[in-house]
Amino acid sequence: MFKKIISYLIFFFITFSSLVAEEYFLTLRNEKTNLRQGPSFDYPIKIFYTKKGLPVLVQDVSENFRKIRDHENNTGWIHRSQLSEKKGAIVDENRILVFKKPTVFSKPIVILQKGRLCLVDKCKEEWCKIMTGRYTGWVYKKDLWGKFN
Repeated sequence: MFKKIISYLIFFFITFSSLVAEEYFLTLRNEKTNLRQGPSFDYPIKIFYTKKGLPVLVQDVSENFRKIRDHENNTGWIHRSQLSEKKGAIVDENRILVFKKPTVFSKPIVILQKGRLCLVDKCKEEWCKIMTGRYTGWVYKKDLWGKFN
C-alpha cells in the first residue's frame, strides 16, 4: 500500500511540474508595443507601451504570444516579435544612489527615482553596472526589477 501511494505521488509530481511554466524576463524591442487582452491579434489592445527596453516578466506562452507582467502589475499578451533578450531594469526603490564603482565607499554619481528605466551592462554578485540617460555607474541589484543576466 505504501509503495502504491509513493508511486502516485511521484507520478503527480512529475506530471504537475511539467505543467508549471518557469517565469523569465525579457525586454520590449520597440518604442511602440501593444499589450493585448488575449493571445491573438483579434483581441483588443489594453495598453500601448512607449519605452524600448522596458523589462517584462513572461508568465505564460500561447503559440507566438507571451503573457507578461510589467513592473506596475499590468498583465496581458505581447507577440514574441516585440520582445528582446537585451538586459534592462526599472528602479524599484524610491531613490537609489548610482556609484562610480561597485562599493558604497565609491564616489556617488547621481540619485535615481523609482520607475527610472536603466540598461544593464553587467552584474556581479550584488551589484549591476547600469546606463541611464548620460549616467553610467553601479547600483545594488536588489534595488532593480528586470533582466540582469
